[in-house]
This record gives sequence, C-alpha cells and structure tokens, in this order.
Amino acid sequence: MKKKMLLMASLMLVLTGVLSACGKSGSGDDQTFRMNLTSEPPSLDVAQAQDQVSFTVLNGLFEGLTRMDDKGNIVPGVAEKWDISEDGKTYTFHLRDNAKWSNGQPVKAGDFEYSWKRTLDPKLNPPAPYAYQLYYIKNAQNYNIEQDNPDHISDPSQVGVKALDDKTLEVQLENPTPYFLNIAAFFTAYPVLKDTQFAEAKDYVGNGPFKMKSWKHGDSIELVPNENYWDKDAIKLTDVKFLMIKDPNTEFNMYKTGQLDWAGAPTGSIPPAQLDKYKADKSPELSIKGIASTYYYNFNNTKKPFDNAKVRRALSMAINRQDIVDKVTKAGQVPAYGFVSTGIHGVNGEFRDEVKDDYFKEDVTEAKKLLAEGLAEEGMTKMPAFSLSFNEGLHKTVAEAIANMWKENLGIDAKLELQEWKVFLKNRQSLNYDVARAGWGADYNDPMTFIDMFTSKGGNNDIGFKNADYDALVKEAYSTNDQQKRVDAMAKAEKILIGDNTALMPIYYYSSTQLIKPYVKNYVVDYSGNIDYTHITIEK
Repeated sequence: MKKKMLLMASLMLVLTGVLSACGKSGSGDDQTFRMNLTSEPPSLDVAQAQDQVSFTVLNGLFEGLTRMDDKGNIVPGVAEKWDISEDGKTYTFHLRDNAKWSNGQPVKAGDFEYSWKRTLDPKLNPPAPYAYQLYYIKNAQNYNIEQDNPDHISDPSQVGVKALDDKTLEVQLENPTPYFLNIAAFFTAYPVLKDTQFAEAKDYVGNGPFKMKSWKHGDSIELVPNENYWDKDAIKLTDVKFLMIKDPNTEFNMYKTGQLDWAGAPTGSIPPAQLDKYKADKSPELSIKGIASTYYYNFNNTKKPFDNAKVRRALSMAINRQDIVDKVTKAGQVPAYGFVSTGIHGVNGEFRDEVKDDYFKEDVTEAKKLLAEGLAEEGMTKMPAFSLSFNEGLHKTVAEAIANMWKENLGIDAKLELQEWKVFLKNRQSLNYDVARAGWGADYNDPMTFIDMFTSKGGNNDIGFKNADYDALVKEAYSTNDQQKRVDAMAKAEKILIGDNTALMPIYYYSSTQLIKPYVKNYVVDYSGNIDYTHITIEK
C-alpha cells in the first residue's frame, strides 16, 4: 500500500470512463456488465482475501468508512463525516443513519470494531495476510503478533479501535498517519456482520452497492444491486457477471463476439498477437496506461540454493527485461530493477525519480561468476533442477522466455509448473516452491505499501526474507511524519531487499491493458490498476 497526505489522493493517476455531458444514466434496457476473473476467488472473506481477483469482487460487495471517487479523492463512505484530533492520532468516524447490510440490518460502528479485531486476532486460522495493514492502530501489532513477542497484548480491548455507540467509531493510532483515510477505504478495513459465512451466495452478507445473487464455483459469480445500500439510486447496473475463463484466447474471442464487455486487466489477459492488431489499428477500444504495480519473481529465501544471495542475484542478472517487455508482453510495461513501482509518491515528486532503481545491471558474464561462487558456498558444483511456478493467464509465456534465458545464459534448467490460482497462492504463502511468479499493486500511494510487505513477520512475506536492519528501517519510517526521513528510510530498506540481498527478482513495472466496449461508460481504473465498476452505465 502507499502512503499519502490527506489531499494527496487527488493526485492519483486515474483512468476514467467518459462521462456524458448531461450525466444521463444508461440509455439501453440491458444494464448488464460482463468481465472475466480468470479464476475462482481464493477467498471472499475480507480478513483472508489477498489477491486481485478477490479484491475485484469485494469492491462491489462492501464499502468502508471512506471510499474513492472517480477522481481518486477520498470521500465519505459508510462514515458521513469524521473528526481528526490536533495531534493526528485520533480519528472519530460518524456513521450514516441509513447505512444497512444487504439483509436489512443497520451497519453499526461495532461491525467495524469486530471486523478489524477479527483480522488482528492471533488465533484466526489461517492468519489474516493483510493484518499488518492495521498496525497503524494503537497496540494492533502487539496484539496480532503473539509468537516471540515479549510485548504481546492478549486483551483485544487494548487495541485502539472502539465503538463509542452504534454510529460512532473511535480509532487511536500509534503515530500520525496522514494517509489513514485511504487505508479506511481499503478492503481490510471493511466491516463484517458477525457470524457471516463467506463461502456461498445464500449466506453472504455485505454492505456495498451490490449483493451476491449466485456463486457457481469455478464458473461464475453474479452480483445484483443491493436494495438496502444507502446510495442505491446512484447504481444503474442491474447485473454484474464475472466469468472464470482461464484461457486468454477464449476470453478474447468472447469479447470479440460480444459475450464480454471488458477483456484484460485487472483480472484477465489479452493475447499479445491480438494486442498487436489493436495497437496497429489504433482502436479506441484499447486502453494502455502505466500503473503503480510491479511484476516480479519470488525466490524461496529459505531453500537451498535460493538461500544464497549470489545465486539469487545471478538469476536476476541473467535475463533481458527489455526483450521481455518488447517481444513477450508487448503492452507498454517498463523494465524493473527495483521493487517500488513507478507512479508512487516520494517527497516532492515520484519516488522512482528521487530514488533510482539502479541496484543491479544485467550482465551474463558477472551472473556466471556469481552463480559459481554462490553454488560453491552451498557446497554444490552444479545448479540443481528447480521449479518455476505460475498461475493461469499469460504468465506461462513470460516464464518460458525467462527459463530459456536462464538455460542459454547460465546453462540451468527450470521446470515450468502451471498451478490453479488458489493452490498457487497457498503454495506461495506456505513457502512450498522454488521460484514463483508474483505481482504487487499499490494499496495506497506511498512506498510503504511495497516496503512493509517483507518485514520478518509480515503477513504477505511469502519469500521467507528476514533481516533485522530492514525491520528497523520500516519501523523508523512508520514512526515519523517527516516525509524526507520516511523516504530515506524506505530507500535504504529497498537497497537491502534488492541491492544487497536480491531477495526477489523484479521484472517489469506493470501497465494496465484492457479492451473496453464503447458503450461501457463511467468506469474507473485507478492509479494501481483496480477497477471500480460500481457506477458503470451501459449506453448502447
């Protein structure tokens, strides 16, 4: 996630569907929007979700205290207003009287308190991967981290979130956090109605503009308007249909034949050959924009020989990123040599302009030397065969290109393993892999959304990286409101992660590429590539 000053949200790069001059609603009778998820959401529990597929569906089913408008500004959500103390450490949110759950019950401040403390509960099984997003709250981290923590707090009432009454929520922070209102809009901060079950449509209760009509596992999810949503008159769609089409060619053909209204990012893929044709024709249906996201490969830092920094660095130096973006992905991506993506705020401009991603250079000769040295340190004379795992979509094409580069440049063999999305995520989270495809999009506009992932006990640390100096720098950046000091600390942390340890292999900074039917209006793709479909209209 990224950090931003309260008003920084207005600076976010946002791609917005063209609004009609008179603000008319959909002119056609059929207000159905159809897009591809590629795969089954691994979890639609707000405490367990951790991937783009799940986020996309949750965006319609829930609403936080705040939300983003079509310009990227923070606006009231369930909270109609809020007060911030002079020291910036206490937020008091006042909830709308007409905010309701999809079953008609009122949304209460206690639903937020329950949800946040549930996410932080150290007994939650499995642990919430995004619990660390709430560590800005007083005592949240020491409540969540139980093992090897002498400062552990076992009493959840000590966590700084409290319902003062049904319509008033008080949040106390560890330090002033100017971007906290952005975090309040993120899915981890959604409310949960106690005892809600998240596995089937018939049991699902949300508070967003839509509710779940059906969930055919492995096939489709259908949303319909939530008649109890406080702003229901602003919702014009009558149906949102998410399909789960694994093959990009099938997805493209369904778009071409009118069975999909949207193809490609954030949850689908466009075959590069078809992309070339749309680019050559300068089709108005094609949209390509840079976004604040990074595509990279995880190294399992706990497994030999990937526990050796020289081996990891050799693999990272032995590929040609420019060839990958020019000849394989072909969608305006930019080669990455750091982890924090482009489009993220620094001190006065972009972080990537202020902190250069020059931590290493591609150099096959040096890569061969480092590989030999690293293997010798591991007591090996030859790189063992290893697996490179990835999920559905176009990731196989990238993996094939990189495996060929490793074979040609280093003489090593990588076995390609395609895994179903839910299995793939579980294997990554449990460190059951050698090398694995990964991607990270900004949850808020600050370098910290990338940097705090890899603290030793971070819930999304799926590379097994542990470094006390890194942890200390993250803590330092957390504890100050001085943006220069924060950026300096995060830059040092990124150097440890990529420059000193090559704990992961950056490949490219994402672009958001999609085909959109011309009758789809009022959509938003934000600075990190997320789609807000909730206010779409179909104007055929």
